[in-house]
Amino acid sequence: MAGNFSSSLPAGLSTDEASPPWLNKADSAWQLIAATMVGLQSVPGLVILYGSMVKKKWAVNSAFMALYAFAAVLICWVLWAHHMSFGNQMLPLLGKPDVSMAEKYLVTQFEHPSYEIYMPNANFVFYEFAFAAITVILLAGSLLGRMNFYAWMLFVPLWVTLSYTVGAFSIWGPGFLDDFHVIDFSGGYVIHLSSGVAGFTAAYWVGPRHSQDRQHFPPNNIIHMLGGAGFLWLGWTGFNGGSPFAAGLISSLAILNTHICTATSLLVWLSLDMIVYKKSSVIGAVQGMITGLVCITPGAGIVEPWAAILMGAMSGSIPWYTMMVLHKRSGFFQEVDDTLGVFHTHAVAGILGGILSGLFAKPDLLSMFYRSDNYGPGLFYSMSRDKIHAGLLQMMHQLIGAAFIAIWNVIVTSFICIMISRMVDLRMDEEDLEIGDDAVHGEEAYALWGDGERHPPLRFNMTPKFPSFCRKH
Repeated sequence: MAGNFSSSLPAGLSTDEASPPWLNKADSAWQLIAATMVGLQSVPGLVILYGSMVKKKWAVNSAFMALYAFAAVLICWVLWAHHMSFGNQMLPLLGKPDVSMAEKYLVTQFEHPSYEIYMPNANFVFYEFAFAAITVILLAGSLLGRMNFYAWMLFVPLWVTLSYTVGAFSIWGPGFLDDFHVIDFSGGYVIHLSSGVAGFTAAYWVGPRHSQDRQHFPPNNIIHMLGGAGFLWLGWTGFNGGSPFAAGLISSLAILNTHICTATSLLVWLSLDMIVYKKSSVIGAVQGMITGLVCITPGAGIVEPWAAILMGAMSGSIPWYTMMVLHKRSGFFQEVDDTLGVFHTHAVAGILGGILSGLFAKPDLLSMFYRSDNYGPGLFYSMSRDKIHAGLLQMMHQLIGAAFIAIWNVIVTSFICIMISRMVDLRMDEEDLEIGDDAVHGEEAYALWGDGERHPPLRFNMTPKFPSFCRKH
């Protein structure tokens, strides 16, 4: 096989050209693995998590919202959104739309403004697509159990185009926030803060679930929910480990810090549940896991492991307080029906991680990752190095970045929802809300129903039609 490989190459392409000198096969292979791990977080990870974490009558719809978004984002990404996020500047907030499918682009070396990256652009396109897709799917967690699927089909491409691309271009690309040097290692702001704020905003415009669903919304399969959570947790190895675009020291540190912070956050959330509610909640443990993953993301490769433990303690306690205490006391939070509490697990944990990254970012790690001395130092290190002004300035930049992402997502998500509402209803009608999956898709997740729960009335007449000789008996 190896001896005949060159004969199978396209005409005019030699084996030397297929493996050019600038290509680092180890880095390129790791990047493809990392991108695939991020993709697995969405499909099947969040598909399983959403389909299991909701009431059984919404299992199909919730899982399908995630699956549709994954496919739709990919097409948008390669047709225009990738270059809007990372291409040549068209506006201070946005890159110029362009197609990312040309061979002459995909198989050439990925060019970064700060340092050399030894892999093709195709790796970068695929990896960043997986990030964009999971952002929209995370947002969907706020809308489960009532959003009109046709409205969701319109919402996904519009939100990726008008919101996600702006956040990515402004913080990761050459956008207007480039001079502020906001620390966001792997998407605490671009992905998690934006999905949390946008999800909460969209939930306001879509409206609440059916009153019975909002009062009683148990997960239909906790074991499957844990399986989906497992894909999410282990997939974060690629989520944070792939951000340096090299299989190097920063990648290894980012992966270890990710899991340290997550484990700490889960244990803290679980402990608080046991202290306050006298029970160890499986759902609570999953929420604590998610907040830990989110909190470490903006600083995964630029903080030390001891800081990751502190970040885990904070992410296991502060979002727990906002979700379990503040949410129940606040009329504002009660008014908006955020199905899975995405605002708390992603927006709160995301901004917390961004601020803590500005506090604990270690100068030499920042230099290794960004290849620049313009970032940091973290406020903690600036105190011991007599650079307190620089540390305070970095903290201010972190707050500016968070404020921009939050405000932009409130405005743009509201605009998208209002525009869609002029074409189709954002929310399903009450009859469909009462029935669930069978009314929306004509399909149900389970043939067997739980003890004590009646099958809801079907929308269509399903009375069996027996042959005439059977009716006599």
